[in-house]
Amino acid sequence: MTPSDAQGRADAQGRADAQGRADAHSRSGTQGRAVLCVVGARPNFMKIAPVIRAMKAAAPPLPVRLLHTGQHYDPQMNAQYFEALGIPDPDINLEVGSASHAVQTAEIMRRFEPVLDRERPAAVLVVGDVNSTLACALVAAKKGVPVVHVEAGLRSFDRAMPEEINRVLTDQISDLLFITEKSARANLLREGVADARIHFVGNVMIDTLRDNLKKAVPARETLRARGAPPDWAERGFAVLTLHRPSNVDDPAVLAAMLGAICEVSRRAPVVFALHPRTRANIERFGLGARLTDAAVLQIPPLGYLELLGLMQSARLVLTDSGGIQEETTALGVPCITLRENTERPITVEEGTNTVVGQDPARIVAVADEAVRTGGKAGRVPELWDGRASQRIAAALAAWLDRGAAHRHAA
Repeated sequence: MTPSDAQGRADAQGRADAQGRADAHSRSGTQGRAVLCVVGARPNFMKIAPVIRAMKAAAPPLPVRLLHTGQHYDPQMNAQYFEALGIPDPDINLEVGSASHAVQTAEIMRRFEPVLDRERPAAVLVVGDVNSTLACALVAAKKGVPVVHVEAGLRSFDRAMPEEINRVLTDQISDLLFITEKSARANLLREGVADARIHFVGNVMIDTLRDNLKKAVPARETLRARGAPPDWAERGFAVLTLHRPSNVDDPAVLAAMLGAICEVSRRAPVVFALHPRTRANIERFGLGARLTDAAVLQIPPLGYLELLGLMQSARLVLTDSGGIQEETTALGVPCITLRENTERPITVEEGTNTVVGQDPARIVAVADEAVRTGGKAGRVPELWDGRASQRIAAALAAWLDRGAAHRHAA
């Protein structure tokens, strides 16, 4: 190589390094400000994990800080999820803990405001529909900090659900909205959100699922460790999760649900991952005896990799969870949703989900069909390909670039 060639390469590398530094400066808004990502509850963890990875892997990387509100406050459970999903330790923890919806939302807002003043982020990124989502978005909006909402536009059209209130209000004050399915765009447009703010990127929950399929704990191991009969893995089993107040807070409704589950267990044994609220109510209402003679294995809440392994091998899944409706569709496993509605209609229209409500006869009939015939067949929806978080990082970088350019022009 000649001296002139070497000098040319050095000049080119210098220009590239300088451009990279300029891009990094531009993307972070001004003076290297980061995007402040917010989590508060376990459903958020599966959504934020791939987003943070994609932001850090961008070229150049997007500066990111992670704040945990402490809405779900079980340290052991949090640690399990953070380790399993490869989420970095939070930079900030508000340690809010449990309370009523109003008190918890207000306390998050009270503790978040001084953090926002101190951090001065380029934007606040929130995921999902928990109280932390709305509380932090509201504070940011009132302080003039841009809000980014991942998993925007989902609607159950049931205002009795606290999550529905959180979804609608968060979307109204968000500057950039990332959606998982096309029906979400129609919902947002109907509510007056400008189309330019909406980006169809796919489903970050499915990014996490695909990233972890090979790491999932085999169902046989989990069943053995939890004391299931040895033949359950070969016979085929169902998985049950149940936690929504509408299903577990009314003794008559919960009793009917448990009766239906006992009937389902005659067709396939049931692994019942008991939410603390559900376990407490079964005891408080004196309903434990209803499950005594049934093929129902009651176990504590599972870590992400354990539950993923069970769902992957299950003959069917019964749930009132939103995320599990999506995960079973991606896995191709029949899902029976124990609710009167769903905010994820694509799992019904294209996926493996059937919404049955609280009618015991309907629950048993759909479960029976799933066991006999293999259940509802579906397909994986558009853009549920494991790359949603990369699309989010690219769109977010471009959006921050445009914002920086406008500020410099001004």
